[in-house]
Amino acid sequence: MEIRTRTTAQDRPRTGSNHNAEINRRDPWLGTVARKWAVASGERAALAILTRSQHRRNRSALGKEGRPELAATTDRSAMGNASSMLTQYDIEEVQEHCGYLFSQQEIVSLYERFCQLDRSAKGFVSEDEFLSIPEFSTNPLSQRLLRMVDGLNFKDFVSFLSTFSARASLQHKIELIFKVYDIDGKGKVTFNDLVEVLRDLTGSSMSEQQREQVLTKVLEEAGYERDCTLSLEDFMTIIDHPGLKMEVEVPID
Repeated sequence: MEIRTRTTAQDRPRTGSNHNAEINRRDPWLGTVARKWAVASGERAALAILTRSQHRRNRSALGKEGRPELAATTDRSAMGNASSMLTQYDIEEVQEHCGYLFSQQEIVSLYERFCQLDRSAKGFVSEDEFLSIPEFSTNPLSQRLLRMVDGLNFKDFVSFLSTFSARASLQHKIELIFKVYDIDGKGKVTFNDLVEVLRDLTGSSMSEQQREQVLTKVLEEAGYERDCTLSLEDFMTIIDHPGLKMEVEVPID
């Protein structure tokens, strides 16, 4: 379905950085609603995943001083199996898989956390294991995020968290936010999708009427009508902002 915009040529959404800059100057709602709430919830979820518990950590992949211990041979099918040894080859492969958004030391630290979460050493982290993290299970976007993280092996676990790296591009971050709104995974976001996410984020602090008014204003200021359907490109036009940050530091020790 094509996006329907306002009928006058003057009000139709334009493309390019000048249009984005104009949108950001005109509408403070964009920073508050479309970016700040979703981004903050995403950061809290990632931080919950990365925060280690106090019990003994799995050190099978580490040598002295926390450096990765090298193995003479590596079973490639074992990648993603938390009980296997993480080799230098594995680290480099994972680093390439995530677009070099994490250092090798950060990947080793992420492996430790992955092993903690994968309690039965089956090679992936299940929905129940993610929900066992109190800060994650109580996150207003937890059910939406579970669609992305349930059943991740180690490589994909790192790839998901790479979105929160300070080295990740703005586009990379907005793509993740778009997936949160695109609940059915069809590559389109409707007004109802926007309302549902805002309802999750605001709870009883806003009425349904207020939510709809806020989102209608956001769309109108960006040049879209309430009954439009947003693609990823359209979503980026609305959300794009040079000050957008969605970053969580990987704890290293």
